[in-house]
Amino acid sequence: MTNVSNLQTTLSTLLSDLEQQVVFQPEQLFVVGCSTSEVIGETIGTAGAMDVATAIYTELQKFAERHQLYLAFQGCEHINRALTLEYAAAQKYQLEPVHVVPVKTAGGSMSAYAYTQMHKPVVVENVQAHAGIDIGQTLIGMHLKAVAVPIRTSVKTLGEAVVTVATTRPKLIGGVRAQYE
Repeated sequence: MTNVSNLQTTLSTLLSDLEQQVVFQPEQLFVVGCSTSEVIGETIGTAGAMDVATAIYTELQKFAERHQLYLAFQGCEHINRALTLEYAAAQKYQLEPVHVVPVKTAGGSMSAYAYTQMHKPVVVENVQAHAGIDIGQTLIGMHLKAVAVPIRTSVKTLGEAVVTVATTRPKLIGGVRAQYE
């Protein structure tokens, strides 16, 4: 059985590590990919856990509020990795909503739980997020801006799931005469 309190403490530590290394701007997009199955030690997509989703969502929401970020929760491959986010974020980034409601068996526990907690949730096909967290190797890279930069934290796993955190930076363009500072 997964200790939900330990998950929240571990995630809080990871997010604190991230905050020490990345400066966020208000209203940036932060993508979350999470296999609750992997967190509890099962194969991705086989044992979704709503209690785990609840615990993770709670910590991520606190983090997002501190930095005034928009969270975008990536669904599973059964909804083509579409993302659940607030309508206000979709409007700000001119993202076209699609018609689907994520559920535990098609979208995954994390995305499904987020959908029930958001003020005015919508689902969109893709985003270009400024940063993100991948819990359980859900492959969030497709939803990050073009130049992803991995962030090393003291936390390598959440429960049994491998965790990867990334931010992004603008592309460096130009030749030998270009300057970046």
